[in-house]
Amino acid sequence: MADIHPTALVDEQAEIATDVSIGAYTVIGPHVKIGSGTKIGPHVVIDGHTTIGEQNEIFQFCSLGAVPQDKKYRDEPTELIIGNHNTIREFCSFNLGTVQGGGVTRIGDDNWIMAYVHLAHDCKIGNHTIFANNASLAGHVTIEDWVILGGFSLVHQFCVIGQHAMTAFASGVAQDVPPFVMAAGYRTVPSGINSEGLKRRGFSKEAIAQVKQAYKILYRQGLPFEEAKAQILERAQTVPELSPFIDFFGKANRGIIR
Repeated sequence: MADIHPTALVDEQAEIATDVSIGAYTVIGPHVKIGSGTKIGPHVVIDGHTTIGEQNEIFQFCSLGAVPQDKKYRDEPTELIIGNHNTIREFCSFNLGTVQGGGVTRIGDDNWIMAYVHLAHDCKIGNHTIFANNASLAGHVTIEDWVILGGFSLVHQFCVIGQHAMTAFASGVAQDVPPFVMAAGYRTVPSGINSEGLKRRGFSKEAIAQVKQAYKILYRQGLPFEEAKAQILERAQTVPELSPFIDFFGKANRGIIR
């Protein structure tokens, strides 16, 4: 049997793995599924069609699977899907998706999400990301693998932040952020590449040099965007480390930060 505190309210229709731990005064709705090894703290509310994978740790006072803050929502059975090995700290709020946005808000694996983070409807979060305290995403945002959001970063709806990118404290992201780029400012501007993060992830000196060259093509040579994009995509065909640009340029739709 799952370790469920006697004060918790767990709907009998919820699907809870036998080794899940659920803390005091937590409320679990009827359409919730929670995988093996996951720990749910006290005073957590998990509602809606929410699926949580294995070995996650969810701290107290989180709200997961509440209806989206979208006036178009009409009680459709949309979803929140959370993968495996995620840490979700206090007071986080993750909303369900909307029909208009594909119906799913999705979080991948091995993400470190700090206190007071808000993920709005239809966001797509990759793997191995870090969201510092009070980072917030509007609807339909895509955050790719290994991204780091500084504390109090705010991301406008429909933005895409590419792999290995990083935002500084209190950044306001209103356009797409290319892979590897450091973004900073109330209206974010590019501030070099996340070279320290790449070193920590095992990128070689040669690979980091290739990323720096791509950054120069995009931002330092005065090229029109389409010409710079074409050069980077051509390089990415033979330089595997630049392949995140291929995926990013296929998704980006708000124009990149300049």
